[in-house]
Amino acid sequence: MKFVDEVSITVKAGDGGNGCMSFRREKFIPKGGPDGGDGGDGGSIFLEADVNLNTLVDYRYTRRFNAQRGENGRGSDCTGAKGEDMVLLVPVGTTVIDAGTQEIIGDLTEPGQRLLVAQGGFHGLGNTRFKSSVNRAPRQTSNGSLGELRDLKMEMKVLADVGLLGLPNAGKSTFIRSVSAAKPKVADYPFTTMVPNLGVVDVGQLRSFVIADIPGVIEGAADGAGLGTRFLKHLSRTRLLLHLVDMAPLDQADPVESVETIVHELGKFSPAMTMRERWLVLNKCDQLLEDEQQTVLDDVVERLEWEGPVFVISASERQGTAELAKAVMNWLDERENRLEDDEEYAAEQAVLDQQIEDEARAHIQALDDRRALRKQGIALEGEDDDEDDDEDDEDGPEIFYVH
Repeated sequence: MKFVDEVSITVKAGDGGNGCMSFRREKFIPKGGPDGGDGGDGGSIFLEADVNLNTLVDYRYTRRFNAQRGENGRGSDCTGAKGEDMVLLVPVGTTVIDAGTQEIIGDLTEPGQRLLVAQGGFHGLGNTRFKSSVNRAPRQTSNGSLGELRDLKMEMKVLADVGLLGLPNAGKSTFIRSVSAAKPKVADYPFTTMVPNLGVVDVGQLRSFVIADIPGVIEGAADGAGLGTRFLKHLSRTRLLLHLVDMAPLDQADPVESVETIVHELGKFSPAMTMRERWLVLNKCDQLLEDEQQTVLDDVVERLEWEGPVFVISASERQGTAELAKAVMNWLDERENRLEDDEEYAAEQAVLDQQIEDEARAHIQALDDRRALRKQGIALEGEDDDEDDDEDDEDGPEIFYVH
């Protein structure tokens, strides 16, 4: 099954039923008066977050949804039946955007949370409603109002506490396999990971956090190279970024340049995301001797002028991974306590979170606009006509949440 994290759909709520014009006609009752009933309200459309879903693939081909119309009123003061509401299930972490105005309608972040996206039409009034002391036989009714019609864009972002960042083959998938029960594909070629993977890391009793692994980012990703930067949006809701770097790359690449490449592409995607707490994790230390490890570590820290936490691990040998997981858990707990105790810090984090969300959405929208122009045959300046960084892939695997 394909992993789909962005879809566009059209929703149409049900129209309200029309009111009925009717008069009571019975034997021995010559002037029965009006008895036309009201119509029924139209059905509304809701989105509901379902913890059992992890992709928007259900909305890839079926893209128009119509709720039931309210029935018309009838004689004998019979009110029309209300249209049945429609509930569309989406994964937890789905953001709903009005495609016309780019307004964020809502964010479904909790299981079972519901969001009204299209209001059903109001019922029409029967002629009984218009009778009065001076108008005892009204021939006036009203029609039901139209149901709301909306074009929606839905974006799914995985909900994780920690995000993994790094070049292809930096060992991100190996690391998530070593600290959780997740089993992403691991191989000795770039872009083994094609979709985000989530794993739950257990650190002692009743202590755990969720970690997200996304496809690797390469130089020029913001301009469409490799798999692009679209998957970076899945890191926008994380609290901590672990930047994995290969200490002993086979191509003799400079670890410092690898770090700077990622930071540059991250800044082009969202400048605010570079302000997120980020730890440096030097991976594959088992490929070097101890004195060589220290030499590489000192060189990287000195040239980057790094002041944050640094860890040296071997994900494949599970060397140092447990200590890193415990340090992450402790940091998350301390952050949670600080958010509760320090209002100023909580406000700063809320502003940063919102800024990252806005910048990520603006970047994704720019990518969509470029793709739309290319489909119309309009080449952008400095771009090849055959460039296409976001073509749909029919054979991609689905993301799996593993605990």
